[in-house]
Amino acid sequence: MKRADTGRAAKPVGTTIPAAHELAPEIRPGQSIALLQELHILTRDGKLNQDSRRKLKQVYHLVQFIEPLLKEIQQDHPAISLVDHGAGKSYLGFILYDLFFKGLDDGSRIYGIETREELVQKSTELAARLGFPGMSFLPLSVAESTTSKLLPERIDIVTALHACNTATDDAIDFALKKKAKFMVLVPCCQAEVATVLKKNKGKDLGKSALTEIWRHPLHTREFGSQVTNVLRCLQLEAHGYQVNVTELVGWEHSMKNELIIASYKNLPRKRPSDRLQEVLVTLGLEEMGQRFYTEKLTEQATFVK
Repeated sequence: MKRADTGRAAKPVGTTIPAAHELAPEIRPGQSIALLQELHILTRDGKLNQDSRRKLKQVYHLVQFIEPLLKEIQQDHPAISLVDHGAGKSYLGFILYDLFFKGLDDGSRIYGIETREELVQKSTELAARLGFPGMSFLPLSVAESTTSKLLPERIDIVTALHACNTATDDAIDFALKKKAKFMVLVPCCQAEVATVLKKNKGKDLGKSALTEIWRHPLHTREFGSQVTNVLRCLQLEAHGYQVNVTELVGWEHSMKNELIIASYKNLPRKRPSDRLQEVLVTLGLEEMGQRFYTEKLTEQATFVK
């Protein structure tokens, strides 16, 4: 019996597989296909599924914010140092290195900080296979990394993407102590401020109509999250940073869509310091003062402009 024609043309002998950026237009020409396959963003035949397309869009959007900061650092000095806190599988670190760092021969380095040792080991092995010598991965918490001798005394740029709860604050503390010129933060779930709001709303502050804002548990959580990021921004401004807050467009699957970019400009510190203290007192959050600390106004940290 003669086989029915399925309508599919036979593949000519010797036909080559199209370039990855032809199969997936999102891929930038020259980007490492092996890396994207190792990160499971691309399939083995160079294709993207819908979830991978969203993930790649997220990272590219972040890279668009970070690349100008890297170029600004280059104008000041060679050998850029970037620390990525809560690196996970290091999607951002690897793609940043592939797109920007791998062409540099000046000692520039990306450090991935991650508590899960198995992910640190896998990232270390992947960097070695890809020939990315300027990448290091350390099995540390954000707080531990602040005093670790395995990191330089000074860091140019600090990223923390979806670092849960207080890890974002630890990353800010790390960046302040390392005198970072730039911070790129995507905060995640924050519960500490909401817990303090809930604990204190029955005290003298309970006489204020303001407590209606967080009287219901759902509102306590949402308001606590909002206030946390407001306090973070004021803290950064109180250390001389210019702060921009925007949406991280492209993270459609995440409710945590806030992007905070801080650039050290040696700006006046008194007004944001006063405002920070006023917010803490008004909302009964004085005990959070050690977390959202400011400089003593008589002291000025030494930063490189």
